[in-house]
Amino acid sequence: MRVTTGLARGRNLEAPQGLDTRPSSDMTKQAVFNIIQNYVEGAVFLDLFAGSGQMGIEALSRGAKTAVFIDNSPKAIEVIKANLKHCGLMEQARVAQMDAQSFLQGSGQKFDIVFLDPPYQKQIIHQLFEQVVACMAPGGIIVCETERNEELPEGTGSYTEIKTYLYGKAKVTVYRQSNEQEDE
Repeated sequence: MRVTTGLARGRNLEAPQGLDTRPSSDMTKQAVFNIIQNYVEGAVFLDLFAGSGQMGIEALSRGAKTAVFIDNSPKAIEVIKANLKHCGLMEQARVAQMDAQSFLQGSGQKFDIVFLDPPYQKQIIHQLFEQVVACMAPGGIIVCETERNEELPEGTGSYTEIKTYLYGKAKVTVYRQSNEQEDE
């Protein structure tokens, strides 16, 4: 697993040991960044269920202004911090060990891009979707990686599903704010 583009290109990243963390495949990561490439530069990025931190690190490497990394696992937090230091991106990052729901409830921060990759088969996105939408900056993008057969909401509030992509066992679903809401 390595950073593919930008300032930290070619840097290898570590992943937490064990079965608790399932890093996105390189194919899925490339696909996600192909989808959001025009929105990353200058963005405030949230990597929720961050695991190794590879998605937020890739965003920082590609020009995101800042990235917030949230994971409940102490092992994951340790690895995220080490990966950020290795890539020279620690100053643009905030890392917190906490569950996603607690973070979203108390954040108060607005994000341009949110990437959610919760543990497969937990149906967590359904529980968090309204809270994620409440943390979005106008015109923001929500990207969810789930298991291929997991059903996701069509949207909530002003956010609706715009496209779904299938990559091996993974499904990537992208949500955007409807145009009427963006203009307000």
